[in-house]
Amino acid sequence: MHHTMRPFLFIAMACAVAWVASARAQAPRSGPSFHEAVGMAWAIDPVRIELQVGHHSARARVSAAGSWFAGGPTLSGEYMDDHMLGSNEGYTTYQGGVSVPLWLPGQGSATQQVASAEAASLDEQLNVEHMALSIRVLDAAAASLIARTRVDVAHALYDAMTRMAASAAHAVHGGELASTDGQMAQAAMETAHNELALAQEEAENAAASLEALLGRPVVPDLARYGEGDVTHARFIAPRDMEDNDPRIKVAHRNVEAAEANMKLARRSFMPNPEIGVDAIHEKQYGSPWDDRVGLNFSIPLPSEVRNTPIMSEARNRLASATSQETQARRMVHLEMMRVRERLIAATTVRQATRTAADSMERRAAAQEHAWRVGEAGLDTVIAARQAAGGTRLASARADVEWHVASIRMLIATGIVP
Repeated sequence: MHHTMRPFLFIAMACAVAWVASARAQAPRSGPSFHEAVGMAWAIDPVRIELQVGHHSARARVSAAGSWFAGGPTLSGEYMDDHMLGSNEGYTTYQGGVSVPLWLPGQGSATQQVASAEAASLDEQLNVEHMALSIRVLDAAAASLIARTRVDVAHALYDAMTRMAASAAHAVHGGELASTDGQMAQAAMETAHNELALAQEEAENAAASLEALLGRPVVPDLARYGEGDVTHARFIAPRDMEDNDPRIKVAHRNVEAAEANMKLARRSFMPNPEIGVDAIHEKQYGSPWDDRVGLNFSIPLPSEVRNTPIMSEARNRLASATSQETQARRMVHLEMMRVRERLIAATTVRQATRTAADSMERRAAAQEHAWRVGEAGLDTVIAARQAAGGTRLASARADVEWHVASIRMLIATGIVP
């Protein structure tokens, strides 16, 4: 029974290896550029839509603040007669009027400045969201590429373990190898199969996360970006990079909006006065004049009860915006330093892991050859092959992280490559 099953087991393992090789050959390896991927994500980004609506609203407030008057007109009307008193002498009065609020000195231009500053702040917030989205796409693409690499490494390890398990089974059948070695090879193959299943799960999850951002099942090609792109970046000086960062720009725009709001609060030292026209039509017994037209005005006087909260709120807003600008500069400065150091470290790690992967692969191949000629134990070969797979994965991860660090440096300079 067991002798009959071994050929089928060997054939099944060979078919599995052939299927894996075919699947790996058919898997798409190229994708859109990073710039195109960010464009896909930006087109469906819900935050972008929200900020654009807010921007249009701010521009509408700028236009409305250019009105001649501080608000809409007010209509008033009165009707009086003597019927309710019971005299019924025909004394009837109709009175109507219209009035409009007036700007206080400098209040209209200050209102326009506040609306313009808020619109400019929303413009910069769009740039901040675009930068943040670029980083999210970069991280998701890197995770997907690393997960794909893990699948490739797991495939290669599974192929090698399957090959050695088949050789071990044949040697055990021929009496050339102990059954314990055959069981060891079988266990190593099952372990590699388990790693392959976990790697495929991680790859599916990473691909789903990236697809949610892009709206399409594609993976951007990050390998085309490297040292040359960073060398030719427009803003290399740290100070230029910080000043060009949209997060600092939006913080400064918020300070400008708070300063404009403070100016508006000072200009609004009292409620807006109103001026208008009244008309009266009277129906009275024997009255020689029954129609009159005149002006009306209303001037509320300043009050500390009203003005103090307005000024306090404006001062609080300015203090908060100034504090946030200082914090933003500190945060961006530290982040720039981390990005630069990360690129330097990624360059070193990439070279080191690449050399280590080549060395471990040659060692694994030599150990497997030594095992086949009887000069090394199976456990040594399995350990060497597993170590080679680990270093290959580390090398591929370091390569992806180096490209990510290069792109991250470009994003920090204001470029979406």
